[in-house]
Amino acid sequence: MRRAAVFPALLLCLLWTGARGEDQSSSQTQVSIGIWAEVKELRDMAIEHRIKIQRLEQDNTATQVRLTAIESKHAVLEARVISSEKDVGEFKRANAGLENRMSSRGKEVEQLQRPNAERLARVTASEIKSTGHLQVAFSAGFTDSGAVGPFNTTITLKYSKVFTNIGQAYSPTTGIFTAPVRGVYYFRFNVWENRSLVHTSVELHHNDQMKMRLYDYNDSTGYVSASNGMVLQLERGDVVCIVLTCDHGVYDDSYNRMIFSGFLLFPQ
Repeated sequence: MRRAAVFPALLLCLLWTGARGEDQSSSQTQVSIGIWAEVKELRDMAIEHRIKIQRLEQDNTATQVRLTAIESKHAVLEARVISSEKDVGEFKRANAGLENRMSSRGKEVEQLQRPNAERLARVTASEIKSTGHLQVAFSAGFTDSGAVGPFNTTITLKYSKVFTNIGQAYSPTTGIFTAPVRGVYYFRFNVWENRSLVHTSVELHHNDQMKMRLYDYNDSTGYVSASNGMVLQLERGDVVCIVLTCDHGVYDDSYNRMIFSGFLLFPQ
């Protein structure tokens, strides 16, 4: 009887132990599945991060290439700026030298005008005294040298071939006509050029004012020319001259293609 009672108890213990073992095995299986799921998720994240890192490295390489190109362009621009600064410095020095020469030339013209004005005054007084009226007329050719210009500045043309200079009011040394008396004067001038693809232009100046400009462009073979005249009311001592404009050229030779003329119409 005692053995019969123990056997059922042992059987129950065995059944309980087996059921508990199955529960533990099921729990372990679920834990393993969860761990593998987390491992897979971490692996996918690592792969995604690796791809992003590769893309970032590629972008960084492209950015570095662009930066290198920009630095090269910057170096070229910097070299150009330095070269331009040197050119500006040389231009300023050349311009300063030109201004000094122009200032010196202006002083020379003033020195030449003073004795010329004094001579004109003496001639005028003598002529009026001997004839009772003043006669003033001049006509001069430019040069026999051929092509003149272009220059990088304006210059006063010196018409050195004097044909007529009654009253000595025109100076072939300076190219300037100085009015001996207050009055009305007539002036005529022209421009001539035979070089191809050259702009030609001269101006009639009264004191420091441009009164008239002649211009033409020789776009082929042959020659171009232009002429005009003007009546001006001048005060005694006023000056009139012909100026070659900057970057333009003219041509004259022994045929006297360029003439500057003027005369007094009547005193006032």
